[in-house]
Amino acid sequence: MAVNGTRQFIIESGGSLSGTFQVPGDKSISHRAVMLGAIAEGGTEVSGFLEGDDAMATLAAMRALGVSIEGPHAGRLRIAGVGRHGLKPAAAALDLGNSGTSMRLFSGLLAGQRFATQLVGDQSLMRRPMRRVTEPLSQMGAMIQTAAQGTAPLSIEPAAALRGIDYSMPVASAQVKSALLLAGLYAEGRTRVTEPAVSRDHTERMLQAFGADVAVDGPHVSVTGDAPMEAAAVSVPGDISSAAFFLVGASIAGGGSITLTHVGLNPTRTGVIDILRRMGARIHVEADETDAGEPVGTLTVEPAALQGIDIPPELVPLAIDEFPTIFIAAACATGVTTLRGAEELRVKESDRIAVMAEGLTALGIEAEPLADGIRIVGGAMHGGAVQAQGDHRIAMAFAMAGLAADGAITIDGCAEVDTSFPGFVELAQGAGLRIRSQESAA
Repeated sequence: MAVNGTRQFIIESGGSLSGTFQVPGDKSISHRAVMLGAIAEGGTEVSGFLEGDDAMATLAAMRALGVSIEGPHAGRLRIAGVGRHGLKPAAAALDLGNSGTSMRLFSGLLAGQRFATQLVGDQSLMRRPMRRVTEPLSQMGAMIQTAAQGTAPLSIEPAAALRGIDYSMPVASAQVKSALLLAGLYAEGRTRVTEPAVSRDHTERMLQAFGADVAVDGPHVSVTGDAPMEAAAVSVPGDISSAAFFLVGASIAGGGSITLTHVGLNPTRTGVIDILRRMGARIHVEADETDAGEPVGTLTVEPAALQGIDIPPELVPLAIDEFPTIFIAAACATGVTTLRGAEELRVKESDRIAVMAEGLTALGIEAEPLADGIRIVGGAMHGGAVQAQGDHRIAMAFAMAGLAADGAITIDGCAEVDTSFPGFVELAQGAGLRIRSQESAA
């Protein structure tokens, strides 16, 4: 029976991946382009915008806050920026669907507004922890409340004034960092965030592109409130998180090679490439250009004999969203792969450690969940049935497992794939994956 939706993937065993193609636009950058374009002065042009459910939730919320946005038309938007103090009260609670990024970033952006807002989402999002962002925002003077369990709905009331703080994050998190920087745009003085490890820096890069007073000094990022922000042109590169499924698929397939063009190569996001290369993957990277401060390039991948590794802790925050598909690579590798220091995977769209371990076990792979990671013993992968538990990244990761399995794999709970990768099935089919999608009985 499907979980969190009735969409089901069936992947026949074998096959290979080949061809040249481009994955959809980066989800993280798409969110930020809409948010910053909305509060900048003037018209912001965005190309390559991801028309997935999560990014569209951000776009719909900005429209509800009074921002005029044309598009998307083939990934193109025109945002009529209203300035930092031009947002208007929404007529109802902002429904952010399944998007944790939207909820956490909006909590910071709206903390400094002169009106009240409530943030809600789907059943999955309403279970995800929010205190790690609301507590430091409260230290800045924000009037923001969670439910008793520390989850959404988030209720934000107008604050008398936000004040800049110097905040040391206990755990690296780009979403928490970004929420504090966005709130810092409305705060008195300077807001400084210190990270214990590097996390993705799209917010800092885009703030600079829009002319905000932001400074980066090693693990410290700071922003000054009341600095003017001007509209900018944003070209969104292909999402490396989406490319990761094909990097792993091409690595474990029996033959062929693929080339992925115009992929974002932000160094805070390329942990998946570094990890796969340490496992023996044959990934060639050709840097092409830089768009709005974001490096872009072309990736070519060929099949390789992978080896199990102990994943270096410094790479964990640089690949946090890609671990479901990295676990598939580990299952196909010779030897043992161990991940530690990744407790954040427990509070994503699902408990990704538990759900991936259960699915791998169902396919005949020894997978031991750990409190903060997993231990996977590579071996022969069999066909079988797995549950994605409504988690888009888990559904797509197990889809690629069909390239190495000795039988068909059925994946239930795949309806949420469109949140980050609309057209995944069609693109995968075109590349050679023997996949089909169908509605399953509820």
